[in-house]
Amino acid sequence: MQYLSLGINNFSGVVPMELGNLTDLKSLSFSSNNFNGPLPIDLGKLISLEQLYIDSSGVSGPFPQELSNLKSLHTLWASDNGFTGKLPEFLGTFTNLKTLRLEGTSLEGPIPSSYAALTKLEDLRIGDLGGEDSTLDFLVNFTSLSILSLRSSRVGGEIPSQIGTFVNLQILDLSFNKLTGVIPDSFQDSQSLHFLYLGSNDLNGVIPPNIITPQLRALDVSFNSITGNLPANFTKIGRSMNAVGTLVNGDGLLEGKTSEISRCLVTDNQCTEKVPVNSFAVKCGGSSMVSTYGVAFDDDSETLGASSVYTGSNNRWVVSNTGSFISNPNGPQYTTQTASQITATLDSELYKTARISPNSLRYYGLGLRNAKYNVELHFSEIQMDDDSRSSWKGLGRRLFDVYIQGERVLQDFNIRNEAQGSNKALVRSFEANVTNTIIDVHLVWAGKGTCCIPVQSTFGPLISAIHVSQVSSRGGSSNDKKQVGRIVGITLGGVAGIFIACSVFYLWWKKKTPEHVRILTDSPKKSLTSV
Repeated sequence: MQYLSLGINNFSGVVPMELGNLTDLKSLSFSSNNFNGPLPIDLGKLISLEQLYIDSSGVSGPFPQELSNLKSLHTLWASDNGFTGKLPEFLGTFTNLKTLRLEGTSLEGPIPSSYAALTKLEDLRIGDLGGEDSTLDFLVNFTSLSILSLRSSRVGGEIPSQIGTFVNLQILDLSFNKLTGVIPDSFQDSQSLHFLYLGSNDLNGVIPPNIITPQLRALDVSFNSITGNLPANFTKIGRSMNAVGTLVNGDGLLEGKTSEISRCLVTDNQCTEKVPVNSFAVKCGGSSMVSTYGVAFDDDSETLGASSVYTGSNNRWVVSNTGSFISNPNGPQYTTQTASQITATLDSELYKTARISPNSLRYYGLGLRNAKYNVELHFSEIQMDDDSRSSWKGLGRRLFDVYIQGERVLQDFNIRNEAQGSNKALVRSFEANVTNTIIDVHLVWAGKGTCCIPVQSTFGPLISAIHVSQVSSRGGSSNDKKQVGRIVGITLGGVAGIFIACSVFYLWWKKKTPEHVRILTDSPKKSLTSV
């Protein structure tokens, strides 16, 4: 046997060590299963193996040293597993590797210097590392790279200028790291780069003036101490860019409230609002509507790109998306919808649309009164089926993290598990303080969950709606006060109605009963007054 695929099934238990007896195997896959325990050391006997797909398989523990015998490997997918310990040093001896994916594990850095020998790599994705910091020095000779993602890998130091000269490099993601220095001038006039993500680092200096090329579709430099100017009207020629948290200027880049929030985030100035608001609500990925509780959710149906920022029509909120669904068969879509009825709610329509993101999805509330707020996050899993017993489509798993004001409030959050099924509404509520007129709700993919069920690129954060309202001094939110007011009003109105009806009936009864009618000598008006 040369090819064996057990992927996308419901196998459990430990991976059979007998697989190591199939020594003629060239390709082995047991991705997307529910195995547990470590990889069997017997896999080290598969010296003819060229492809090994074990992503989302459920295995854990350190990489067995015996796997260092797999010198023929040119493809290794091992993301979304419970691997522990240091990044395997021996992977640096797999000089035939063309694809290496190690995201969403519990592995720790630094990235070994031995990886510098992997110069045949075309697709390298390492992310979500703990442990010690790394540098990018091992990459200087990786001229064959087409995709390079080291997101959240504790990478520091400067960006080597050689990376900007890689003629095959189309996607570069170095976001959420500790990079310093300037963006190298070598990134100017690139003929290959389509997506460049450098957000959430410590970069500084002036952005290279010719970094926007005809090939570049998306650029993220957000949350860096970067300044400079971009070509006029670049946003009107199909480019998307996220520069929130910088001092970069560009025609149409940051407008109105978005520009204000960027200045507040960069300079740490105490921002004020002349007419502060105390709430906002967004129907993520869909049209405006009013809920059964009277909350007006704003329209958020604007089409976003791979690195986009959009300000709501009432200037109360901003949404930004960063990341690329590299293999999405339906194209670059950052919203999803369903025609199915959503259960466990009176507002099914609120959950039939959602924003999705392959990396980072962020909502900012603007111009808020400085106070304590209640943050309601509305979810429903509308992309993945929930019955793994009847269909392989139910084997998908979506996990992501949620931060509010920079504090992680949800980790490895699985909507379907928490709601106990797909197409079911789920609300999670949190309290947060606003001290600078801004609230930041950040949803982040940390490399975990399946990638390709029911189709390629089904992963990452998903959210249906957001409602943020100020908490009153007595402990309830402003929305709660409105609901209480409505209940009290309805109750008092009902009591008043009953009282009036009883009064009318009483007067009618008095009129119809002669023996109880007094004989008056005054006018009717006066006699009524006397009664």
